[in-house]
Amino acid sequence: MPMHMLDPAGLACLAALAEGGSFERAAQLLSITQSAVSQRLRALESHVGHLLVVRARPLRLTEPGKILLRYARQLDVLSADAAQELGACLHREARVPIAVNADSLATWVLPALDALVQAGQRQGYALELIVDDQDFTHDWLRQGEVLGCVSTVAQALRGCDCQELGVMRYQAVASPHFLAQHLPQGLNRGNFASTPFIVFNRKDDMQAQWVSQAFEVRGPRLLERFVPSSEAGARAAAMGWGIAVLPELLARPAMERGELCPVLPEVGVDVMLHWHQWRLGSDSAPPPMMRHGLLDQIGRAILQGSHAALAPATSMTRPGADNPVHDSLDRGPGQPRAGI
Repeated sequence: MPMHMLDPAGLACLAALAEGGSFERAAQLLSITQSAVSQRLRALESHVGHLLVVRARPLRLTEPGKILLRYARQLDVLSADAAQELGACLHREARVPIAVNADSLATWVLPALDALVQAGQRQGYALELIVDDQDFTHDWLRQGEVLGCVSTVAQALRGCDCQELGVMRYQAVASPHFLAQHLPQGLNRGNFASTPFIVFNRKDDMQAQWVSQAFEVRGPRLLERFVPSSEAGARAAAMGWGIAVLPELLARPAMERGELCPVLPEVGVDVMLHWHQWRLGSDSAPPPMMRHGLLDQIGRAILQGSHAALAPATSMTRPGADNPVHDSLDRGPGQPRAGI
């Protein structure tokens, strides 16, 4: 079945179902009835000969559905590219979803994308930022939910381009009051398990990475306090909730104000980040830096923003400190956690 024969209305319906998670929400997004959503989906499934959506609560896409969702997302971007080159208006706003990790979003991604977001308001496209742990953003790309992602994964998917962004450096910090009250002798191998650590969510293993490196223990069991926001996690640490392992970019202003102090200044974790994006067009297309489509512009903005904010890859190990690269491909299954 030639892909150009797919009904754009059916593809838009599939994308709305993926975004909304229900027929009711998809109908609202498309400004049509639920019956029309069902009809368009059935027509698309009949055309491709595959079940595309599992009718459950919430609904989920099948593997063929994910493939067509990726195609629909790419078609949206190509339509925006054509409209941009022709100076034409799109009949509906093109949405370009990308996945980023929360720490990058809290520090350097927004300034990097600002010019493109402002241009999109004039030209009829919108960036959608989906947030997940840096070890899991790549899954969104693989499943067709996004067209690009910031990730720790270094290996490009087939049909994707991958570029190094730089190193995000993490340091354990806490408020001076917390350190004086709870750790007058400092954090050590004997007391880390009873010391509260501020954690983004249950996917976040940065604190365990830091403790493993600091005290040479495998799979440390930590007392965790969950605060699902990078900025709020920094504030919680300044308020004395516990130790937070934060990007130096995020912690530095509070450290300069005296609100946070390094717990063990000689210990840090370096995380290498990469940008992945689907290659729109043929496999023989030129590299992203030589292309001019909207997704390529996003990639260039991400690359330039990261180079201004992150440390270069050559600085993965700091002088006088043993800082192994944090690589999700080498990390085993997570250990049980203690928390509230």
